[in-house]
Amino acid sequence: MATPLRREDVAKVAKLARLSLSDEELDMFTEQLGQILEHANDIAALQLDDVVATAHPFGLINVMREDVLEPCLSRDDVLAMAPDSEDGRFAVPRIMGEAP
Repeated sequence: MATPLRREDVAKVAKLARLSLSDEELDMFTEQLGQILEHANDIAALQLDDVVATAHPFGLINVMREDVLEPCLSRDDVLAMAPDSEDGRFAVPRIMGEAP
């Protein structure tokens, strides 16, 4: 079992982090951090040698449909529906800098 967290330890870390903590905050954080460290020790004590490492808890399945080639609009048809076009491209307002 690890040494329990002391109030002085929390005060030292707070000082190194340049945190100003009141006595009540030191007491509260000592208790909370102690509980967190106890939980970390519980996890570290688990026997996980036979557990397979996973990157995701569930099997990932691709739910997208197959790529199927289908007819589409021509460039001229699409540009005809655009508010403005220029030289076979969409024309959009300049948002930065001066016009050339």
